[in-house]
Amino acid sequence: MKNDKIKTPYYLIDEGRLLKNMEVMRLVRERSGAKSLLALKCFSTWSVFPLMSRYMDGTTSSSLHEARLGHEEFGGETHAYSVAYPEDEIPRLAKFADKIIFNSASQLERFHAGLDGKKLGVRVNPGISYSHFDLADPARKYSRLGIADLKTLRRILPLVGGLMFHFNCENDDFANLAKSLDHIGEKYGFALKKAEWVSIGGGIYFTKKDYPLEAFCRKLKEFSMKHGVQIYLEPGESSITNSAELVCRVIDVVRNKMDIAIVDASAEAHMLDLIIYRLSAKIASPGPGPHKFMVAGRSCLAGDIFGTYRLSRRLRVGDEVRFADAAGYTMVKKNWFNGIPMPSIVVKRLDGSLETIREFSYSDFKNAV
Repeated sequence: MKNDKIKTPYYLIDEGRLLKNMEVMRLVRERSGAKSLLALKCFSTWSVFPLMSRYMDGTTSSSLHEARLGHEEFGGETHAYSVAYPEDEIPRLAKFADKIIFNSASQLERFHAGLDGKKLGVRVNPGISYSHFDLADPARKYSRLGIADLKTLRRILPLVGGLMFHFNCENDDFANLAKSLDHIGEKYGFALKKAEWVSIGGGIYFTKKDYPLEAFCRKLKEFSMKHGVQIYLEPGESSITNSAELVCRVIDVVRNKMDIAIVDASAEAHMLDLIIYRLSAKIASPGPGPHKFMVAGRSCLAGDIFGTYRLSRRLRVGDEVRFADAAGYTMVKKNWFNGIPMPSIVVKRLDGSLETIREFSYSDFKNAV
């Protein structure tokens, strides 16, 4: 779909594609009993929350602002977790969150008395994880994420009703997940039998094509029944995978031993995870072919590169380029580096109509910096 009326760059969220992920969320809930909470740290573009909230059970947040957004715009359950809560945020957080999860025993013991009536939980670090990147590995050496000491966990169990085990990052290996759940069940059985609910976090790629959903649902139900707990999933990218594109245009073509197309967007400013994890963007258009091009962003950062591709046609000034899978960790991380304009946010609704949700101006840049 090409639309010359919308000025590039812009993020294009396709509700039709998003709906496919939502149908998986509903299937998992129906067959396993597990509830799904949208991880706002990954995606918080609330213009599509009315669709997502019909299929998901609420949101999980990492800050006061995210908790408030989930409560006000998504509805359902609002879970809050933070690596550390500032003291002055606790009473405000309590206005929005149904469940408050603490990262440490020290903060739980410090703040629980002022949270009468709230359902409290604690994050546990099981010492195992699945991640391709040390940067995102919750069980890395010296990890500050969750309680690792069993003696400490036993001491604070009377203060909580739930546990969170967030130990995955883009895990599409069901056998690994099943083995990990068995390990958690065995090692933490003493805690699980006292818990009412358990979150196994996000990072489980169960919306990926050919993922063994039936086996996944059986495993979740088995774990839930065995330990007598309500399971929560916290899908971020699994909720919105393949549902959005970053649409941009070529504004120059230069050559330095290879052809380099410079677009009016920036990996550093608009798809920051590519820079952080040293990844290449998936390209949706043009399609594959014989013409080799590097596609680069317009910022002054030397490594502002989307990737190198073999394309169906030679890129020229004015040509449209679309990067796929551009929803997760993009709009929540976009920044004003170099003062480059923010991409607009456009939604393709289920009826096929295009709606421009947000455009950014000089005043947005000025007020942000």
